[in-house]
Amino acid sequence: MQDIRPSAAPDATPPAAPPVTGPTPAHRTGLLLILVLGSLTALAPLSMDLYLPALPRVAANLHTSDGTVQLTLTSCLLGLAAGQLIAGPLSDALGRRRPLLVGMAVYVVATAACAAAPDARLLIALRLIQGLSGAAGIVIARAVVRDLFDGLAAARFFASLMLVSGTAPILAPMLGGQILRFTSWRGVFAVLSVLGLLILLAAALLLRETLPPARRHSGGLPDTLRTMGDLLRDRAFTGYVLSGSFGFASLFAYVSGSSFAIQQVYGASPQTFSLLFGLNSVGLVAMSQLNGKVLMGRFRAHRVLLLGMTVMGGAALVLVLLVTLTDAGLPWIAACLFGTAAGLGLVTPTTTALSLQRTPHAAGSGSALLGTLQFTVGAASPALAGLGSGGSDGGSALPMAATMLGMALLAAVTFLAFCRPWRPTPDPLSAPTG
Repeated sequence: MQDIRPSAAPDATPPAAPPVTGPTPAHRTGLLLILVLGSLTALAPLSMDLYLPALPRVAANLHTSDGTVQLTLTSCLLGLAAGQLIAGPLSDALGRRRPLLVGMAVYVVATAACAAAPDARLLIALRLIQGLSGAAGIVIARAVVRDLFDGLAAARFFASLMLVSGTAPILAPMLGGQILRFTSWRGVFAVLSVLGLLILLAAALLLRETLPPARRHSGGLPDTLRTMGDLLRDRAFTGYVLSGSFGFASLFAYVSGSSFAIQQVYGASPQTFSLLFGLNSVGLVAMSQLNGKVLMGRFRAHRVLLLGMTVMGGAALVLVLLVTLTDAGLPWIAACLFGTAAGLGLVTPTTTALSLQRTPHAAGSGSALLGTLQFTVGAASPALAGLGSGGSDGGSALPMAATMLGMALLAAVTFLAFCRPWRPTPDPLSAPTG
């Protein structure tokens, strides 16, 4: 098996000189590195989405209400948001490996326990632990990329990660439905537990420590809070994080509202919905690859980001107009949803790279703030997108479309207000790290 563990760069100086310890991207690339880090970032969101088709069966099997079962999703989402605030700063203080491996080990145990949960209350508690521990994979994987890559190389690697991390959560409901054909809802957690174990083993065997002791922070909680405060006072960092979070929330609105809108409002079959869901996933991943391999390096990062926001906002605006002013059929609606997902393929890897570019001294804390805000802001959009469901006339797709448009506009406004891209400054992904 190819070894993807990072190694020191060859020393060009006389033998007495110390080895080079800075990032050397050319020696750390490879498909396995993308797969391992992409799987780490995808596993925790996969834990939410793979479980979605099983919700009715969970309620029936545990003899509880649908509302109580919904709390198992809420607790996992809260764990994913809060866990990043814990694991990220810990990785800045202890190094990347120990918090990552401990978090993944706890995830495997908690997920296996979910499969055996006897009642809903215990399942809710275990899902919270599952989210808290699984968050380590998301936040530390991003920090590892920042340790190994810089500037344009980091942006291109984050775009490559979308091959795994962007596809898995969107396709997860379809995969979960197929798993339920052969097993019960408990089998979904068994599959997740096995996946978690395999990813844990891959990380333990293939990833070495990427944060040397000299670059770690050991000041405890006060130092962590001070570091996070400094990051949030950085206008550009805050702008990148907020614009990326609002863009992410637009996707959350689509994921949560499209099932209702496409099937109940526009009369599509589950098979048609699954097909459209898959096509949008292809658009998201394809645009992220276009971003990393073609656009980045040829155009300024801010221009690429503005292009992505324009595509997202334009598609959402057309969707709102179609829903309110016309009787447009499903193909037109599907095209707008595809445009929104494709635009996010430009926004997410670019804002991630731009924000972490400003945190070379505290990549774990920066990654934690980025991920926590993404999940916190994203958690509000499903409630807004679902306001039109359940009506006697079949409901409306307008709440979903309006939420997608609103989040896309907020992404653009925060980017313009905080980052001021019109200023004549060097390309942030080409300038030396501060």
